[in-house]
Amino acid sequence: MGIPLSALELAIVEDGRAATEVLASTATVTTKLEELGYHRVWIAEHHGSPAIATASPPVLAAHLAAVTSSIRVGSGGVMAPNHAPLAVAEQFATLSALHPGRIDLGVGRGPGTFDEKIIRALRRGADPATDDEYRADVTELLRHLAGETGIRVLPGEVPTPEPWLLCSSAAGARLAAELGLPIAVAHHIRPQNTAEVLQAYRENFKPSRWREEPYVILCVETICADTDAEAAYVAGPCAVIKSYLLNGEGGDLAFPTSEQAAAHEFTPESKELIAQFTAAQAHGGPEKVVRSLKDLAAATGADELMLTAPVYDAAARARSYELVAKAF
Repeated sequence: MGIPLSALELAIVEDGRAATEVLASTATVTTKLEELGYHRVWIAEHHGSPAIATASPPVLAAHLAAVTSSIRVGSGGVMAPNHAPLAVAEQFATLSALHPGRIDLGVGRGPGTFDEKIIRALRRGADPATDDEYRADVTELLRHLAGETGIRVLPGEVPTPEPWLLCSSAAGARLAAELGLPIAVAHHIRPQNTAEVLQAYRENFKPSRWREEPYVILCVETICADTDAEAAYVAGPCAVIKSYLLNGEGGDLAFPTSEQAAAHEFTPESKELIAQFTAAQAHGGPEKVVRSLKDLAAATGADELMLTAPVYDAAARARSYELVAKAF
């Protein structure tokens, strides 16, 4: 496939469905990713959402690693302010002991929710992390992984999970660069920031025990179907959610069905915002999607592409990954 392809799984839940079925289908999709030759699969962290069932990345990652044998598995990411650094180090060291050489630890800064009540519950009432506090959390986590704190994370020699920093801003990119970490750029969330993030990262990168040279994963919203029209239909529920979020009208929203989405009436403003966002991603039939992905890789110099398909239909999601892999 040339440049490595990976996937970010969200375990999207259609309105009215239970997480049980969705999490089982995520495992099925992951085995398909492995068959197709995808390099890694990561799990996002979201809390209190009716639409996303990935509340515990390390637990789901453990299951996905157990039902596969070669694909790398990890978090995309664990939200540092929600967790004690030592607890995260212990969880991912345990995963790495169980699945040596296959575990990634992607770390991010966001809360994983829009609900202030949930944020307070996760952080025990603490205020949002400042830049200095986030830096301290990430640094402490890395020191635990490196065995530099005097605290035994696990007995004996354990393969170290590979740490990554999720970045959607220049500040986060500079932190990753100073720590010598590889990064995953959230192009699928803030494409307008991608160029600035990459420049800040590459200009400030310092070699470390983790990486000798900069390494960039570009995460791209990728919805591929046999035709452009079918891809637009599959992407419909996501477009409805996006129309609310881009207009600042919602937080944790339930995904409509494809039929409901097809009947949804978008305002002209919403249509324009969605069109602008989608143009920066990769939606459509195989030829169009692969062209978009290759153009993005060339424009950004990304070392790896991570595809994320916010689609609740597991079969459609697996088909999207398959079409891209075979055409790339």
